Amino acid sequence: MDSLYLLIPLSVFLVFVIGLLFWWSVRSGQFDDLEGPAYRMMMDDDKPPSAKDADGPAGNTPKNGRDVG
Repeated sequence: MDSLYLLIPLSVFLVFVIGLLFWWSVRSGQFDDLEGPAYRMMMDDDKPPSAKDADGPAGNTPKNGRDVG
């Protein structure tokens, strides 16, 4: 019986904290878009190589931008 004096207030406090955390997550937009990130992961946003990148592998020109040869 003495354990109920500890467990009941502890459980009420725990429910209150969980309720506050749920209220905060709803107010901050955590549940606004549940499917968007899953679809966004599949979208391909790679850029095609430009003409500047097609000259050769990176590192052929010195840092000052002049040709050595």
